[in-house]
Amino acid sequence: MSTVQRNRAPGPASAGDRLKSYLLAPLPQHLLSRTVLWLTRRRSALVTPVVRRFARAFDVQMADAVEPDLAHYDTFNAFFTRALRPEARPITREPGGIACPADGRVSSLGRVQDARVLQAKGCDYALSDLLGGDEEAVERLRHGSFVTVYLSPRDYHRLHMPLEGTLRRQTHVPGRLWSVGQHAVRAIDGLFTRNERVIAQFDTEAGRMALVLVGAINVAAIETVWHGLVTPPVKSALSHRDYDADTGADEPVRLQRGEEMGRFNMGSTIIALFERPIDFDPALDSESPVRMGQLLGTVTPHE
Repeated sequence: MSTVQRNRAPGPASAGDRLKSYLLAPLPQHLLSRTVLWLTRRRSALVTPVVRRFARAFDVQMADAVEPDLAHYDTFNAFFTRALRPEARPITREPGGIACPADGRVSSLGRVQDARVLQAKGCDYALSDLLGGDEEAVERLRHGSFVTVYLSPRDYHRLHMPLEGTLRRQTHVPGRLWSVGQHAVRAIDGLFTRNERVIAQFDTEAGRMALVLVGAINVAAIETVWHGLVTPPVKSALSHRDYDADTGADEPVRLQRGEEMGRFNMGSTIIALFERPIDFDPALDSESPVRMGQLLGTVTPHE
């Protein structure tokens, strides 16, 4: 692993990127996404034909699924959030190793620079904006590391823990539902701070870890294993829920490295932030394909 970190992110936006991104601006993004939520949970005779067409169009690989038969799934969402065989995604056993939280492609990774995170070349955003103004979290993460993973429609859509950790806080931040495809990442400043998102903070061997689950157009719902469905929310205001064993308010939620922590119902992006610096695999760069459980890097030892 490399001990010298460069921030790596997609290149600048083209005119085509901007046009493709902003065509979504007039659309009723939340209404469309809630319609998708309803449609993808309906049982009907059309489910199997739609699933088959989708799998062909996006070249979905079913060999790793617990149930590879497309006719097995009674709703589109059951297919989309399908489980994989454990042996299909071995979890790294490297001491201090960071396990990739999802299948997909690396969008950007590197060091957090003075509480700012790189989105694309020439475009970054404030950590405070990403974390919904949680200044305690900002102070702990302002000099750490981050990795952003984009999940396409063909990918496995359950999310897993990069490190063993104890849950401390969950935050829901309302917002827009722009696409999170690479064209939009390049074109829309502060994209990940503008979209609706769910933030889960954990205490880990790398200090505080925040997993930011970013919503997008047609991402009809985001779930966590301890809460269930978080979006669409009952209320539209920013909300926090603390999970602190010291208060006695809730039983502590502790998850192992590689354990499922949530899922996207349709594709989106997860951003993992670490208080301690991470020595990322030098072969990883913007657009690197990754699989859940693979080694992304290791926690930098204390000096």
